[in-house]
This record gives sequence, structure tokens and C-alpha cells, in this order.
Amino acid sequence: MTGMGKIFIVIGVVFIVIGLIWSLFGKLPGDFSFKKGPVTVYFPIMTSIIASVVLTLIFYLISKMR
Repeated sequence: MTGMGKIFIVIGVVFIVIGLIWSLFGKLPGDFSFKKGPVTVYFPIMTSIIASVVLTLIFYLISKMR
């Protein structure tokens, strides 16, 4: 298997794990939503932080494989 194939498998597994965690917990603590009449504003702060950490780890692993 080539290096690129391994990378795609790792990224796929990471996305599957993230999807499972997200479906189990739904809205994470730290994700804020405000509703005032017909307007709802949603700030996914914790989700953004987790996505940033996961993407950083993925790119770090990709750079180490090269």
C-alpha cells in the first residue's frame, strides 16, 4: 500500500470516529445558541476547537509520513 493510501485510510477512520462521537453527544458543551423570536443564532465554539485539534493532528501526521 502506498503512503497516500494509508493517509486516506487514517483520515477516513478519523472522520468515522468523529461522526460517531458527534451522533452520540449531539450538541457539545460550549456550543451556544440564542433564540429571540424567529431568529436563532448558533455559535459552535467547542465543535470548532475540536475540529481544529483533529485537523492539526491529521496534518501533523501527514507531514511526518513524508
